[in-house]
Amino acid sequence: MSSSKPFVSPSLSYETFEETLDIKPRGAELHIGIPKEVSFQENRVALTPEGVSVLVANGHKVLIESQSGEGANYSDRDFSDAGAKVVYSKKEVFECSTIVKSAPLCEMEVEYLKPDQFIISPIHVSAMKREILEKMMEKKITALSFENLKDDSGHNPIVRSMSEIAGSAVMLIAGHYLSSTNKGRGVLLGGISGIPPTKVIIIGAGIVGEQAARTALAMGASVKVFDNSIYRLKRLQNNIGTRVYTSVIEPGILGKQLKTCDVAVGALSANGGRTPLVVTEEMVSRMRPGSVIVDVSIDHGGCFETSRITSQDAPVFKKYDVIHYCVPNIPSGFARTASQAISNVLMPLMLEISEDGGIENMVWYRINIRSGIYVFRGALTNFYLSERFDLKFTDLNLLIASSR
Repeated sequence: MSSSKPFVSPSLSYETFEETLDIKPRGAELHIGIPKEVSFQENRVALTPEGVSVLVANGHKVLIESQSGEGANYSDRDFSDAGAKVVYSKKEVFECSTIVKSAPLCEMEVEYLKPDQFIISPIHVSAMKREILEKMMEKKITALSFENLKDDSGHNPIVRSMSEIAGSAVMLIAGHYLSSTNKGRGVLLGGISGIPPTKVIIIGAGIVGEQAARTALAMGASVKVFDNSIYRLKRLQNNIGTRVYTSVIEPGILGKQLKTCDVAVGALSANGGRTPLVVTEEMVSRMRPGSVIVDVSIDHGGCFETSRITSQDAPVFKKYDVIHYCVPNIPSGFARTASQAISNVLMPLMLEISEDGGIENMVWYRINIRSGIYVFRGALTNFYLSERFDLKFTDLNLLIASSR
């Protein structure tokens, strides 16, 4: 057999496969379901009627379970006028290919999940159950969490908004419980001419701490901020634009300041685990009678040793004659504002998902979205969850690359 050399014609043009393969797909029509939240004290709704109307105007279908917006003062009529279809069965809502929720998936809802669905919801790592994760993996679900969702600038937009709401609310709550009618010290949060300002201690210089400091300063209070991160203290100082007393968390100094304060705010972040306990029971026992503690960190265990979870029905308790407010999920108490903040992030995200031809294409084109995905087509892609529950971890980047 004679072997002949391959003949290459100069009249042919050659190009790499990548250029012809990676063409952005055409926009996909989304079928979005919003179930009514059954979680304790969850009043928020993930999409507002305004957000729904934009999605419907862009050709998407939205199904919402009746009374889903009640906690945030949105009626079924508001949603139906915006173009959503109001249904009375949770099962029917879970027929949709995309589900958006303002609370984590619960065991009852996991039973309704359909194979290959896409879920957007919070995850609440500390309360997550192994069985729920296993069911999601079994049904080949793709899930995106609020907490880890990042925008183009690398920030967590939903967490940031919720933290801003919590930080602003803290001072309104503290002012309410300082009054004589609530058995507080009977002082006005802030102060007036000729009277020394109320003293506020904030532990944690993150977004909650910064927002609480802004509100307290605007009301005329004297503010002192404690945090172990010099960077965060500097950032708070720069963002507020005025000189504030700042200090690292040193027990002696902190204890001395707590002794004479009117309001103490716990705003430390947990970084995946439990919030560090920085205020001991002894420190609390030396605080002024009628002073107020608002422990925003209670969602992750709290940073005051005397804190214990309370509810909206009984938000406060007294220990050592100090009023403790330890209600988790403070933004849910301001549900309409919180719902608008969540919807403002999710509605544009939905439009982007559609533009990219679905979530699986979106994670290929937009790297920042990958940090929010914790289950992808049934594979667990969150390392912390895999370690915690001893489940198989798969690297999302490898998964995406192998599926292209």
